[in-house]
Amino acid sequence: MGDAVELEVAGRTVRLSSPDKVFFPEHGYTKLDVARYYQAVAPGILRALRERPTTLQRYPDGVTGEWFYQKRAPKGMPDWIPTAHITFPSGRSADEMCPTEEAAVVWAAQYGTLVFHPWPVRRADVDHPDELRIDLDPQPGTDYADAARAAHELRAVLEEFGGLRGWPKTSGGRGIHVFVPIEPRWTFTQVRRAAIAVGRELERRMPDQVTIKWWKEERGERIFVDYNQTARDRTIASAYSVRPRPHAPVSAPLRWDEVGVARPRDFDITTMPARFAGLGDVHADMDDHAFSLEPLLELARRDEHDHDLGDLPYPPEYPKMPGEPSRVQPSRARKPKPPAS
Repeated sequence: MGDAVELEVAGRTVRLSSPDKVFFPEHGYTKLDVARYYQAVAPGILRALRERPTTLQRYPDGVTGEWFYQKRAPKGMPDWIPTAHITFPSGRSADEMCPTEEAAVVWAAQYGTLVFHPWPVRRADVDHPDELRIDLDPQPGTDYADAARAAHELRAVLEEFGGLRGWPKTSGGRGIHVFVPIEPRWTFTQVRRAAIAVGRELERRMPDQVTIKWWKEERGERIFVDYNQTARDRTIASAYSVRPRPHAPVSAPLRWDEVGVARPRDFDITTMPARFAGLGDVHADMDDHAFSLEPLLELARRDEHDHDLGDLPYPPEYPKMPGEPSRVQPSRARKPKPPAS
């Protein structure tokens, strides 16, 4: 697997063992290729991860081997990488790593980390998200072009309700993620409620193209607004994360004028470093903003009052939540018995 190498990352030296281990067999990309990719985009991904509890999606033997999510900070983690204590919906808790230096990302790559899943909170306040994350997820029969059309309408919705601004990125697959920086004074439940309100408004405007239906059997060939990605302990791959697909794509931050023009396959571990060197982090100004959720929460209140639209189902591993409807998919729900004749 080759002798260990040392990489210099923003003043720290990170040791990389087995640098020649192949992580992406289709193109022959190695562990060293992944580490050097993260070295090249380190300022950008640190912006996305800074001070955030982060789950690591690890592939110690590359994308064709076994993989797992590491929520607890790995043993032997350097003392210069801080942690945050977070609580899961189950009531269990853990200390998760919170990158504050560029070298932390390359250090994680040494252990086979491809994808970084940051919480939408900072370690100083782990109960109040500072990002509203909207996941536009193509369903069978739809593709990236459909997600891009939905994203542009989403941009209009955000602007209309409180002058909110979103920063779009590719998911690394067919989807699009739009992140909105918000003031960290709302709970996970409130942020999820705002995401549902956004999804419903988008569905009203594009009923044949967008859905917020939780049950797959009801979605059809539409873009699903995955509102449950805002629930506690649900995370979305960070900007610049490598995705575990054969061609080593990455989740690429975009300008709005690139949405629908640039394609997901344009961005991988070989092309993103050049883009980053030329343009820098196109989401660099994201942390300079913090919007209010009140206009979206008012929209949610109107939905409840005027249209009797309440909460939607949580993911199956969550405890039953107050006001939540049944989690039984419609086709399996018990039908009322006909009245006796």
